[in-house]
Amino acid sequence: MLAAILLSTVAMTLIVALRYLATSGFFAWVTTRRMPEYHAKLGPQMRREILWSLASAAIYGIPAGIVGWGWQERGWTQIYSGSQDLPLWYLPLSVLLYLFAHDTWFYWSHRWMHRPRLFRSMHAVHHASRPPTAWAAMSFHPYEALTGAFVIPLLVFVIPIHVAMLGLVLGIMTVMGVTNHMGWEMFPRRLVHSGFGGWLITASHHQRHHEEYRCNYGLYFRFWDRVCGTDKGLSNAI
Repeated sequence: MLAAILLSTVAMTLIVALRYLATSGFFAWVTTRRMPEYHAKLGPQMRREILWSLASAAIYGIPAGIVGWGWQERGWTQIYSGSQDLPLWYLPLSVLLYLFAHDTWFYWSHRWMHRPRLFRSMHAVHHASRPPTAWAAMSFHPYEALTGAFVIPLLVFVIPIHVAMLGLVLGIMTVMGVTNHMGWEMFPRRLVHSGFGGWLITASHHQRHHEEYRCNYGLYFRFWDRVCGTDKGLSNAI
């Protein structure tokens, strides 16, 4: 059993690391093509971001590996691959439930880590990226990585989700984590400044968090920022 868990953990760590390298690498390349000057003199910073991110991938891989083993070998989770008597309309609903639950945890844990003492010990590594790049998406101190590594793995024991929808959640998490840090807005202004876009977090919104620190704490949605009065709008730099 321990050997199977270890193998699953190693496999998940590799998957997380390769997913990060592929996604961040692609958007870093696009950034270099679009804004050649943005990465100028940031080589040492980007190398640090990659090293911290790979360390985070190992931390994320541990609970993911346990979940993978528990799903395949024991059937412990709420992940399903057939119909399981759940209607088709539940598929997109499950994605929204996961994203909102993850966003809620991220907002409050992120805001908590901005307390001065916790910031120095947990979150300063992430904010050492000035300006952030696409490689900074997982550039966390191990303590911070631990706060995020268990969210999705815990949710799969509570909220039923089709394996394909879980893959979609992980894809959204990866792409938004990367694109929110790359220093330019890839979405059309019409969308970003629309009523719908006003509830979503994109690079313009998260960049302001990296500029002012005490605002814009969310991950996917601006709901908690708006409810709690921490939404300061979009960055003027993007």
